[in-house]
Parts: sequence; C-alpha cells; structure tokens
Amino acid sequence: MPLADRIIGRCPSEDVVNPLNPSEVIIRSGELITEDIAKQIEKTGIDRVKVLSPLTHMHVNAIPPKSYGLDPSTGRLVERGTAVGIIAAQSIGEPGTQLTMRTFHIGGVAQLKSPEIKAKNNGRIVYVDINTVSPVPDYFVAVNGTGFLRIVNDAEQVLEEYRILAGTVISKNGKSVKKDELVAAWDPNFTNIIANESGEIRLLDMISGVTYTEERDPSSNKFFKYIIEHSDEQNPQIQIVNDKGENLGTFAIPAGARIEVGEGDRVERGSALAKIPRQAAKTQDITAGLPRISELFEARPPKEAAEIAKIDGEVEFQPSVRGKKRLVIKDSIGREEEHLIPHGKHITVAAGEKVKQGQALTDGSVDPHDILDILGQSRVQDYLITEIQKVYRSQGVVINDKHIEIIVSRMLRKVRISEPGDSDYLWGEHVDRSVLAEVNRSIHERGGQIAEYEPILLGITKASLETESFISAASFQETTRVLTDAATMARRDPLSGFKENVIMGHLVPAGTGLPVYRKIRVSPNLEAPQV
Repeated sequence: MPLADRIIGRCPSEDVVNPLNPSEVIIRSGELITEDIAKQIEKTGIDRVKVLSPLTHMHVNAIPPKSYGLDPSTGRLVERGTAVGIIAAQSIGEPGTQLTMRTFHIGGVAQLKSPEIKAKNNGRIVYVDINTVSPVPDYFVAVNGTGFLRIVNDAEQVLEEYRILAGTVISKNGKSVKKDELVAAWDPNFTNIIANESGEIRLLDMISGVTYTEERDPSSNKFFKYIIEHSDEQNPQIQIVNDKGENLGTFAIPAGARIEVGEGDRVERGSALAKIPRQAAKTQDITAGLPRISELFEARPPKEAAEIAKIDGEVEFQPSVRGKKRLVIKDSIGREEEHLIPHGKHITVAAGEKVKQGQALTDGSVDPHDILDILGQSRVQDYLITEIQKVYRSQGVVINDKHIEIIVSRMLRKVRISEPGDSDYLWGEHVDRSVLAEVNRSIHERGGQIAEYEPILLGITKASLETESFISAASFQETTRVLTDAATMARRDPLSGFKENVIMGHLVPAGTGLPVYRKIRVSPNLEAPQV
C-alpha cells in the first residue's frame, strides 16, 4: 500500500523535513496530514513517517485526538468524546461479513500458485540478506533461505518484497526490471537443501534400513537414498568438510527427503545436497478469510508453530536429548540459547549459518506470543497489523490502520507481574499497564522497590473479560465467574465505560455525555442581532 494512503489523516510525532532541502519543513509535529501534504512527502522519496498512534498511548479508556487523527465523517480532527473504539470495532466487523470462511488443505504446488515471481512494477532489484552463487554468468542461485528480494523505485522506496527460498534462481542484484519481467523461479516439486560452501561430503547417521531406504526414481531410472521415519537416537545429517577435514557446514535432513550426493563426493557451493518433496515439506491447513482474522484477533497459537531464534548468532547442532534435535545458537560474546526441536520438524537453517533474533529456524507459522517474548511489544504490534491487513486487502477490503491499532492496543493493555516489589500485587497477576505505571511512580517517589512485569498478549475475548468494569464483563461471557470474583475481591465498578452505563440506565460518557461537556451551562447571548 502506498505511503501516502497510509499517512493521510494522521499526525506526525516529529517534524517531517524534505531530505532534498533540509531547511524545508514539510509539516510540523502534531499537524494533520492532508492529501496534498501526503503526496508531497511521497514525492520527496521519504519512505517512512513517524505518526502519533493509539498504540503508544497508555491511558485506560481514552486516547488523545491527535493520536487518532482525522474523523472521516467530518473531515476535521476528531472531536473530544467521539467513541473511536466503537468506530474501530464497526470498521473491522462490518467488512468481516464479506470475508469468506475458507480453510484450504494443501500440498505440493497448490500453495505456490506459480513457481515463479514476476515484477508488478518497473524498478530495480535489491537483495536483503541473500547469499548467492553463480554457476554460469547472469545465473544466480540463492544459497540461504532467509533473505528477501525487493523491487525499489528511483527514490529507493520499496514497491515489492518477496521471501526467497534456498535454491531459487534469481535476477542479478541491482538489475533494472520492467513490469511483468521474470525475477525469480524455483523447482515446483521440491524444496532444495543447498551447499553453503564447496568441499567434500560426509554422511552422518545414514544407516540402511534404519534411517534410509534405497528406491528407484521412475523418471530418471536412478537409485536414490530416501530418509525414512526413524528412532530418536539417530539424526541423519550431511556434512561438508574441507581438505583438512574441518567442518564447513552441517545440514539436518528430514524424513521424506531424497539424498542427491554420496559419501566422499566433491560438491560446489550452491549444489543441491537433498531435495524435499513439497508435499512432505508443506502439507497443512491454510486458513484464509474469517478464520484467519479470528485466529489473529483471538491471539491463538498456530497448530504448527515455527521455532524462532532467541538471539543473533551462529547455529550449531548438538547430540539429541529427550528425543528432540538440539540446536544451539551462540553469539559473539559467548551467550548460548538452546532450542529443542521435534524430529518430525524440518529445520531450515544449517550448522555454521548466521541467524538473526526472531528468524524462523523451522517450517511453520510464527506464533505472535513468541514474537512478543523474543522481539518485544512494537514488533508484535507490527506483525498483527500487517497480517490482519493482508487478509482484508486480499479480499478487496480497505481499512485504515488506526482502527486496527486501537483493537491491538487493547490486546496489549495488560501486563503480568513477575516481581511485586513493594506493591500490593501478587505474582502472576494481570494488571493494566497504565495503572501499574502510576503505582510504580508512587512507589518510586517513596523510595521503595517498584513492581516488575512482563508484557502479555490477550485475545479480544479474554481482554474484554479482564476489563476494569465487572458489570461490562459479566454482560459478555462467564457471568457467574465474573460476578463471583468481583464479590470475593470486593471490587467497585467506576462506571467509566459504555456498556456498564447503558446497563445501569445512565448517560454514556461519550459525545455530549462526556463529563467535561455535562458541566457546561449555555446562557443566551442577549447582544446577538435579530434576524
């Protein structure tokens, strides 16, 4: 989605300066970005703008008008008292009726649609973390499966971005491409495990009848080794060594893979060591439309979650423990993080490969709870907004980011107490982030030990049940439990939200019912001219 479309109606959190003329300020901090200003920003080549957002504001029940921005119904900055939470819920709920309820059970090339990528725009190719080998001139093969290929315009703005798998043939870095030009292609039937260096092959834990069987390939009439399901003690691997016998790379081979090399063979960097049939690599249920939206908003862990790296560092394989493969990441200062991976999972990184924090180490979908634990709150916010928008946009529905930001901010509102300090909280108690900040400020002023916490991600159903108002929560779900808990804890309901005021027959605190407006007394202007 173009940058201009995303920033119209938002307020920047800092001055936006023209990079071509640093003395020119395009728009000041806190001013409303109009359509003309948005286009002007895009023309200067700026590819990102910091804006005020509901995600960064900590108040329990409200956000500042400038964090929301333009009210589409008036074309002006949103008024105080506008029920932006209800508007956000309507904005994601109403288009939800247009989403299909599809779940695909896929395997092989069905999930790829086409084994090639064509440029959708004119531009220039840029590699991001892609290592390549060139067996022949102008023919580049990706050696690793962790990089991205981008197509950028003259102003270096990213127009397209694609994840590149190991073994993909790609166009040259820096090459200019035209719309519909082929930029990448791969084998539609197999996922390749690629040699990261040239050297000699060593086959580890390859035992006939135990970890592999030999079968004839009907298409080529050749015999190949096929890895079979095996006991937990065995861990079939292909190792590449140099002339001195030093290890250059070790690759774990999953069940179902076909071995392309033999003991003692010489291989060049970029050669295929093993091929995994795509049915074996990617047979799973792919949710789309409404089920995917539900999965994201309820923050449900995926069925087949990928293991992700906890730190930056180098991959090392160690002997299996408790029936699981043991993958250790070591960083430059000597820290180690251990990952225990079930034998059935395909590891997508090789021994000796450099990985980044948060990078997927195995096949599978990423769990947003893992992103929160490892990469932090801002990254899980980005992930949820991007993934939710992907689903809506794939079916032609356009929703402003700020509506989704309001919902996501509610999902991340609570924290879990990890060390109570001098507060009255208990270990593991869920507390509102803004309330805890106020409590900690008070404790700090007294010279006490503040409470420590860790962020948590709650699905929207769970978040609604953990609201400050027990009347609101009881009217939603689990009425008996909510009321019992409230009675046991002698809780008081401040009646600060909409539902509890409607239930009690009070004026809702929104619009002209906002307390600040209720105290206004209008007196007639006696000097007004008669018409």
